Order: sequence, then structure tokens, then C-alpha cells
Amino acid sequence: MKHEEAFYVGYITKTRGLKGELQVFFEADRYDQLDPQVFFFDMSGKLVPYFVASLKIHANSTGYLLLDDVDHIDKAQPLVRKKVYLPLAEKPVAGEDDFAFTDLKGFTVTDRRLGLLGQITDVHVYPQQFVAALLYREKEVLFPLNEDFIMAIDQQAGSVETDLPEGLLEVYLEG
Repeated sequence: MKHEEAFYVGYITKTRGLKGELQVFFEADRYDQLDPQVFFFDMSGKLVPYFVASLKIHANSTGYLLLDDVDHIDKAQPLVRKKVYLPLAEKPVAGEDDFAFTDLKGFTVTDRRLGLLGQITDVHVYPQQFVAALLYREKEVLFPLNEDFIMAIDQQAGSVETDLPEGLLEVYLEG
């Protein structure tokens, strides 16, 4: 499996006990909906499959994982701090009432004054707000995702209509 065919789930934080149990920290949205048979670990740039024996998911973005053939702490230790992936086909889908700002990654942004801006490349989550990143005229531009700037979101079309403050994009283009 290649990285383009997978989505990032989280990473292994530590081992637990002597029988090879691993703690996973989930960074993916809707991680509580995951029911994987196989996790793919990034081992020096290659995704290596490990079959899941059991996974207990907790509400604090963590879970405890037992893998087939990893039955001792010595076998589990090399997996600590490794990134974990799943095939794109297993990515949980947001329901209509379950849509979040983080789901805007990949959406096309059009501004009322400036027209087509580009595609959202990332959504940063900060304590007070969500911030979208996109490439505009070959520069990374950030703008807050809030009701003051977003006029409409079309989930079906994968588009966002904004009304960004005058001069916001120019700040990024000057540097």
C-alpha cells in the first residue's frame, strides 16, 4: 500500500505491559468509528501491515492495541512513535449532521471579491478556532474558519464561498 492510498490515523505513544500491547493516540476525526482488521505502520517511508488482534478505543483520543505476531514488549518496542495508517476505503464518512471544519480539507475556496482562491490543503485546529490553509499564487495563505468569513459550504460540490477581509491575502503575498 502507498501513502496516497491511505489516511493518517495517529501514532503509537508507548507500550503497555509485557505482552506487546500498544497505546495509540488518534489524530483522525471520528476515530471512535474505526473497526480495522489491519493497521499500516510507517516503517522508514514504507507502509507495513500488521493484523489487529484487538483494539479498545477510549474517549480521550487513545486506544489500546494488540497485534497478531506482536506478543512481547520486545516486539512492540520498535513500533513506538510510528505513524499508523488505514486504507482510504476505511475512512469514516461524516453524516449530514456530523460535518466539521476539519472535513473542509480538499474543498475549493471561492471569495466573493477575488474569485477562485484554490483548494484547502490543511485545516489547523487551535483552542479558539479552526484555520484553513491554501496555496494562493504559490504562497500559503491562512484564514479563520468562522461565520464572519464563510458565506456558504456546499458539501456535495466540495466548495466553500468566503467573504475575506480586504487586505488579508495581500499580507501573505507581500513577503
